[in-house]
Amino acid sequence: MRSSSLASPCLLPLWCAATLGLLASGCHRAVKPELGLDRTVEAGVPVDFGSPREDATPVTWDFGDQRPQVTQARISHAFAAAGTYTVRALEGSREVGRVQLTVVPRPVLRAVPSEARVALWVPQLRGTVEPLLSFYEQLVGPSLARSQLGDAPFLPLLRRSAQGDASLVDPEEGFGLFRLSSFEGTVALLGVTDGPAAMSAVLEEFEAGGALVRRQEDGSASVQRGLSAPISLFLDRGYLYLAIPQVETPEQGQTVRAQASVSPDAGALRGLIAGFTGAGLSELPVLEQLRGKVAEGQAYLFTGLVEQGSGFPGLLASFRVREGLAELDGFLAADKPLMEGKPGPVPALLAQAPAGPVAAATLSVPPEQLATWIFGAPGSPRRQEVTEAWKQEGIDAEAFTQAMRGDVSLLAYFDAPAFYRNLVANRKPEPRGTLLLEAGLTRPEPVVAMLTKMFSEGTWNVETVKEPGITRFRMRLLEQPLLLSVGADRLWLEAGEPLAARPKKNVAAALSERFSPSAFGPGHLSLMVDLGQLRADLQAPREVPGVPQVQLGAAKALGGAFLDQLTPFDHAFMDFTPEEGGARLRGRVVLRKR
Repeated sequence: MRSSSLASPCLLPLWCAATLGLLASGCHRAVKPELGLDRTVEAGVPVDFGSPREDATPVTWDFGDQRPQVTQARISHAFAAAGTYTVRALEGSREVGRVQLTVVPRPVLRAVPSEARVALWVPQLRGTVEPLLSFYEQLVGPSLARSQLGDAPFLPLLRRSAQGDASLVDPEEGFGLFRLSSFEGTVALLGVTDGPAAMSAVLEEFEAGGALVRRQEDGSASVQRGLSAPISLFLDRGYLYLAIPQVETPEQGQTVRAQASVSPDAGALRGLIAGFTGAGLSELPVLEQLRGKVAEGQAYLFTGLVEQGSGFPGLLASFRVREGLAELDGFLAADKPLMEGKPGPVPALLAQAPAGPVAAATLSVPPEQLATWIFGAPGSPRRQEVTEAWKQEGIDAEAFTQAMRGDVSLLAYFDAPAFYRNLVANRKPEPRGTLLLEAGLTRPEPVVAMLTKMFSEGTWNVETVKEPGITRFRMRLLEQPLLLSVGADRLWLEAGEPLAARPKKNVAAALSERFSPSAFGPGHLSLMVDLGQLRADLQAPREVPGVPQVQLGAAKALGGAFLDQLTPFDHAFMDFTPEEGGARLRGRVVLRKR
């Protein structure tokens, strides 16, 4: 017993020291916050700092982004703009932890749910908004552009961003529009640096336009414009969303009922946006597959077609503009080779046609494909319905489809002398010209039978002339002569003024050289409109029989000035053709140089 009593006083200081040490150690662990390792995060996406334990000791957080310091044990903080930030945890004036975060812009597609069926987006506002708006204003004219874009909710913010103002909008982030199967309408989104201020700016624009604005306590808002369904605005992870329901304008007395029907959709949409995590639309497999197949652009359009089971998983197109020129490059993915890998027939019309068309179009596909596009796939309900309907009219639809070769060509010409004669005589500028159409045939009999049946039952006043190997149908349509001829291997139509005075040339070769190799050839769907040729045609006549020189000069000046004032559009071109894995879509619009 004695030895025990002697031992206790000796051990007491050791126990006290150990207890104090443990307490001190425990206190230190309690205040030490959890910051994680140096890492990269996205602007607008909240980052968690601190300990989740209930007994964690509050510390003061300095985020390094000029935001006020906050004292609490655990906090979520979103960085508004890209940059490098040092986050420090402070206990009084003593630093107890730090971490360096590299904040990068949040790509606009990561803010779009992966369920989006259609998306149109500008990946980065800096350097893209101004060229796109400028080209559109050049194309339609400043006054029309202002009236058409005047109601666009985000346009003032986009213009401020284009002018270098980054106080509300993040110029490194993007702008987009998308549609979801779960929401009947369109959703717009815009990357912002100061979300509440950006929303206030948009709402002020609405109020200035006479709309009724309701601001909610949770930071969202709704906008009522006339009798249309209410627009919803809300913020989520660095983006401002604007949901525009697509509903029919209600009749008087149905306003409340129609508006109530869209409110749940808007609420569900907001829940979907707030609830989804991860990469959103940006890492959708079909979109990733298509990205490497189209040129870089300032804006993009994606359409997902997987749900329809069409055999076409999706389409991606890019748009790029520069002074006076807009270009499109797109790719349509396909599960199997288009047209079953078969080449289309050679369109014959353009090989030897009158020079100087103001518009041209060719379609060249295998005949089975053309029949499928027009009447539906063999055995399909649509094909059966068309076949039965034609049968009741006394027409053999299957025989007609088998008579088509698969090529159709169209050329349009402007007749300036006829235009000026009519202008001087009637004081009205009415178009005058000629349309040429040709379709290849494998046999003429089904086509002649169908046309004969159709013209016999109408009020066409058609003169039918049968010649060796050719059946001709003559008539007048819109006060213009029209001749439709069916030969052994083709159907051709000529409507309007005669073209005998124009020299003939290989128009297909000229168009391919001008626009794109192999365009307007086999296996292509190609289109061209050329107002530059129309301007040249207007100025070409030096004299017109029946029109005095003074009046001709005045009419030429008036016609040229009218066309120049109407549009600066010069020409446009589009071409669609099969490629490995799908089909390529190319196009461009060129404005006239002033």
